[in-house]
Amino acid sequence: MLAILRASIDHLESITDIYNQAVLTTTATFDSEPISLEEQRIWFAEHDDKFPIFIALKFGNVIGWASLSKWSARCAYSDTAEISIYIKDGYRGKGIGTKLMTRVLDEGKKAGVHTVLARIADGSDASFRLHKNAGFEYVGVMREVGKKFGKLLDVHLFQLVFKK
Repeated sequence: MLAILRASIDHLESITDIYNQAVLTTTATFDSEPISLEEQRIWFAEHDDKFPIFIALKFGNVIGWASLSKWSARCAYSDTAEISIYIKDGYRGKGIGTKLMTRVLDEGKKAGVHTVLARIADGSDASFRLHKNAGFEYVGVMREVGKKFGKLLDVHLFQLVFKK
């Protein structure tokens, strides 16, 4: 049984473990060193109803998470968010990302988010499909802006604008 729930601080260690797995094995994030639990506590505290974090829970275990984060601290961007979705290895490709994305987007929209942005590195075909299926539009590419695993990577920009 899969449940999609709002994350609490009690889930932070599992969220961090999933994120750090992605840090070490994927280009889903351009962090190159694992993040500490203390760093993640700061990140967690920056989220609220408008910029929520949700988890996917299966048999009591966190197997994925999604968040909307502030795009910028500048007030003109107050209704713009960036989406992040991470699924634990072994659970990808099973529809969990779609369920998390749907929930986090619904809650963000209800709370007043107007635009959601996604930055996706080259080679993340599953992430491209996930975002396109959710209604995101491709808006451009930043060439060779990140280096991971010894390779310069392009980052593709996707955007979802909630219609009034």
